[in-house]
Amino acid sequence: MNNKQDCFWDKPGPSWLIIALILYSVLSFSLETIPDLPSALVTFLHYSEFVVVLVFTLEYATRVYKAKHPLRFVFSFYGIIDLLAILPFYLMLAIDLRALRLFRLLRLARLLKLTRYSNAIRRFSQALYSVKEELVIFSFASLIILFLASVGIYHFEHAAQPEVFTTLFDCMWWAAATLTTVGYGDIYPVTVGGKLFTFLVLMLGLGMIAVPTGIIATALSTVRQSEKN
Repeated sequence: MNNKQDCFWDKPGPSWLIIALILYSVLSFSLETIPDLPSALVTFLHYSEFVVVLVFTLEYATRVYKAKHPLRFVFSFYGIIDLLAILPFYLMLAIDLRALRLFRLLRLARLLKLTRYSNAIRRFSQALYSVKEELVIFSFASLIILFLASVGIYHFEHAAQPEVFTTLFDCMWWAAATLTTVGYGDIYPVTVGGKLFTFLVLMLGLGMIAVPTGIIATALSTVRQSEKN
């Protein structure tokens, strides 16, 4: 575990610097997607990225050095996040990976670094971790319901709309949009049975949204109560 008492970056001043650099990095990432940027701005973003990575690298090296168990910290949640925050930059220096947008997107992992500096985010992370088994079970049950909803709408609508509800995979798109109560309207039932079935799926979708909300809210309340005690 990282020895936070001895770590320079956990003091108020340096921690605010890291938070500011994380937010700036996200803003910089967004600006880079704008076409035809002025060359001066592109150059500035390039060199500022170098500075950001340098500070993050110093932070990572310091935390590894100050950790009571360095190897354990390296493979911990925060250790992996800190590494992902700097790894894409060094990989693109060593290998021409500019065409691989995945490595550029990994820069967004820096947002997860905020969990170390925000008590609210930290409590939320602890709450999610405490109910991870319940969320896994709920996710598995949701996939089953998704499949059953796909089978149901295929039964009602395939004969009436074979060009729309062609396969179960097409029906899964409808089921996902309906269960999440989004309902894009690109695929919809026309038969009486299909419409009644859709109504049932919509009601089920409303309940599915409420379940994880209740689980996480209860876990957050428990975490806050434990901190007060």
